Amino acid sequence: MEETKKILFVNSEMTPYLPETDIAGISRALPQAIQEQKREIRAFMPRYGCINERKNQLHEVIRLSGMNIIIADVDRPLIIKVASIASARIQVYFIDNEDYFRRKGIYTDESGKFFEDNGERAIFYARGVLETVKKLRWAPDVIHCSGWISHVLPLYLKKAFKEDPIFANSKVVLSLYEDTPAESLGPDFASSILYGNIKPRDVNLGDNPTGEDLAKLAANYSDGIIFGSSAVSDSLKAHCKGLGVPVHEYDPSEMASGGYAASYNAFYDEILK
Repeated sequence: MEETKKILFVNSEMTPYLPETDIAGISRALPQAIQEQKREIRAFMPRYGCINERKNQLHEVIRLSGMNIIIADVDRPLIIKVASIASARIQVYFIDNEDYFRRKGIYTDESGKFFEDNGERAIFYARGVLETVKKLRWAPDVIHCSGWISHVLPLYLKKAFKEDPIFANSKVVLSLYEDTPAESLGPDFASSILYGNIKPRDVNLGDNPTGEDLAKLAANYSDGIIFGSSAVSDSLKAHCKGLGVPVHEYDPSEMASGGYAASYNAFYDEILK
């Protein structure tokens, strides 16, 4: 009997915790559809400050919390929360930290200014997810990253966590959308992202990388790429298509009908061959 495949969804946003967007809607519907295909799933997202904990019944998972993650020489506590979508029989894990995720804005302040520490927040999110999955002792076959704040994870999986038996056989699927920030992630981002045995040559982000530079880096360490939007930039699409990994093109009819779930499930199988 074939072993049940495990799919880890690392999302930037999901409904009902955040308002409906293309990413939030797909990130909510896809795990349920994949679970209905008899696959095991886990889903993660950041615990942004605008999420109503009482309404959504989030609670801290003490046994998973308590670890500290050092970024730019600052020790920051990792807090893990969980909530359930009862109708779908799905648990959602939330990565939380008071400094990074307790503000009301998601990526910008009240005036629309991009948070200066968004790059660090992405680093914290990626490491928080991977460390939590290690604690769960749940070895994913596929890690599906959706939304720009998940884009540090492919690098970390392939360079800093690959020797861990939990992730030894994990493949990365990267979904790209129109959310890639045009703003800079800061002049210190390329050095802050270094972790474990990751060397500057593994990153090669330049002096003042943007969200698109990070998306290209994520693509470099992915095993398959999905264009989840028609608005992915031409330069990013060209970069991805030059990598020699499977690419799933954007199909508006598939999105409208919900048929993307079956296509993505088949795409996972292609990556796992």
